[in-house]
Amino acid sequence: MAFLFISGLRQPVTKEQELTHNSLPCEKCPLRKRDIFRDFEADELDFVGRFKKGDLAVKKGATVLVEGAHNPHLYTVLSGWGFRYKLLEDGRRQIVNYVMPGDLVGLQGSLLGEMKHSVEALSQMVLCVFEKAELFSLYRKFPELAYDITWIASREECMLDDNLLTVGRRTALEKVAYLLVFILERSRQSGLTKNGTLSITQQHVADTLGISVVHTNKTIARLMERGHLKWEDGGCRILNPEALAELAGWTAERAGKRPFL
Repeated sequence: MAFLFISGLRQPVTKEQELTHNSLPCEKCPLRKRDIFRDFEADELDFVGRFKKGDLAVKKGATVLVEGAHNPHLYTVLSGWGFRYKLLEDGRRQIVNYVMPGDLVGLQGSLLGEMKHSVEALSQMVLCVFEKAELFSLYRKFPELAYDITWIASREECMLDDNLLTVGRRTALEKVAYLLVFILERSRQSGLTKNGTLSITQQHVADTLGISVVHTNKTIARLMERGHLKWEDGGCRILNPEALAELAGWTAERAGKRPFL
């Protein structure tokens, strides 16, 4: 049964942006096969299967959630990726983080009543849809899953801490190096990329780091001169992630199983 939820958005996805997609049973979830994710116990899997109401499938560029909107659902990214962002009144955009397979979207709106940021799809995306009203039954019946949600929220806070440090204190060269290697590592873990190519534009980089597109372009050119990366029509191909990590003073997360819904 296909499930597409598009109501409750201030700017809902259009017919041109929708993608048909059959709802995938949790037992066959491809994320369960990835080493980075902790698998469910049998009773947890049964509950999550009932907690899930279907799939939301959208095309690249679609707005998944809008700041200020009231939405009755939570989402887990099943495939594809997008970004969280906030807008100033004059249209200037600040990208605050990126969402990838296994990430939880909409928790903020569930607990605070409305979304405090928007989410846009950077590629075709499929998201598992969960009913917000049933979240409290999860907390009552499955404290381990409740802890998992707390862990996910804590991890998001840690990433925002690092991103704030980057925006506030790293040089332009360090900023770009940090962002690209950070996204690359996360995309590798979630299975989004295998060849080091990131489908991202220089505008996205600029909006994440709070610098102009012109400054971003010049900084990227310096990194290209050093042989660290190559910018192509389809995005950025990382040639030397180790050098970028060293330049940014960045270290990867310690390997270990992480939860997801």
